[in-house]
Amino acid sequence: MANGVHGAALLSMLHAEQRSYDLTAKRAHFPGKAKAVIHLFMNGGPSQVDLFDPKPTLTRLHGSKPSRELAFAISNGDEAGVLMKAPFEFKPRGKSGMMISDAMPHLAECADDIALINSMYGEHANHEPALFLIHSGRTIASRPSIGSWVAYGLGTENQNLPAYVVLDDPKGLPINGISNWQSAWLPPVYQGTRFRTEGPPVLNLLPRAEIPTALMDAERDLVRTLDAAHRSSRPMQPELDARISSFELAARMQMAATDALDLSKESEATREAYGLNQPATESYGKRCLMARRLVERGVRFVQLYIETQIWDSHDNVKKSLDYACGKTDKPVAALLKDLKQRGLLDSTLIVWGGEFGRLPISQGKGEIAGRDHGPNGFSSWLAGGGVKGGVTYGTTDDIGFKAADNKVSVHDFHATILHQLGLNHRDLAFERHGLKERLTDQFPARVVREILA
Repeated sequence: MANGVHGAALLSMLHAEQRSYDLTAKRAHFPGKAKAVIHLFMNGGPSQVDLFDPKPTLTRLHGSKPSRELAFAISNGDEAGVLMKAPFEFKPRGKSGMMISDAMPHLAECADDIALINSMYGEHANHEPALFLIHSGRTIASRPSIGSWVAYGLGTENQNLPAYVVLDDPKGLPINGISNWQSAWLPPVYQGTRFRTEGPPVLNLLPRAEIPTALMDAERDLVRTLDAAHRSSRPMQPELDARISSFELAARMQMAATDALDLSKESEATREAYGLNQPATESYGKRCLMARRLVERGVRFVQLYIETQIWDSHDNVKKSLDYACGKTDKPVAALLKDLKQRGLLDSTLIVWGGEFGRLPISQGKGEIAGRDHGPNGFSSWLAGGGVKGGVTYGTTDDIGFKAADNKVSVHDFHATILHQLGLNHRDLAFERHGLKERLTDQFPARVVREILA
């Protein structure tokens, strides 16, 4: 009997190790409101007190010395500055009266479609660990990104395109580079696929010469047979499985990816709405429009990045935010309006935010003063995908330094995104070294149901 139990345990372990992983569409834990996510990641740390979180007390105390706690929060520079009011005017927007500053006039038109969280908080004031946290749930490297977890949990509805697509900025990679969309110890098939927004979307995607369809099909059948024979003699090799799957996907993508990212098929009115005819908004507008075309075709998770640290407003906060908002505000609003007009907003969850916010004190002096990193309280918003529109949730303290009421951790934020896709953050697990690993790890996390329809 003892030998039998041991044998059964060994057989079970071998069976688990030989499990195959792919991107076929999988059943969610429960019916989700969203089928896809577009993550508009604003790397650098957008300033909550200048964009979404007006503070009359901060305005009244402008120029005053900060408290000891606030002075010690500064991470860049030797000395803390003074309390600094927002250089923009806030107004109530839409029927909901959501407060959005003049820095974002286009998003202000969409106030009744978004749920604004003003009580986010993180764990670290440096970009590298903060980016790891917002993408993977931990401040350390080598953890799977949220996009990889979604691809692992749900697969994709279109086998001719990746489940998880990344549209980064041609001007450069964000802090942490490609680690932001890694699958880490999840099977490599779930990592993000990087699409270029200038030139061919994927290098070496198309064949060098035109080959008759019949000959191409025969070649692929032969390669598939050889791959199967190669794989059968090398079990338990997830990297090999991922490599073979990537080549098979590349073959299917030759037509699908080119069509999905061909913006010439869009009307002139659409191109104008996204800002493709204006130098400031052209680049980010392209990525927003590509994101819409990808989710239309069944891609599960699309992640957009903007210039390296564009929101990192250490100097001249007004000039810095004018630049960042000038590039992103119009395209983001166009994406929301376009999805809504096409009936896609209800099934697409839009996520906007950075890795942290900014401090309510000045960094530098006078009109060129900026703001340092502020992880203790910041703003993010969601729209579509079963989220209530026109809702403002949570608060920071009187000067916008740290989350005060209805605090939302990054783990809560992740749990809420997964929930809208029909995934329970506790049940979405991957067994590794005898542990059940999760996006939210072993941290307490809750779904922020107050912002859900």
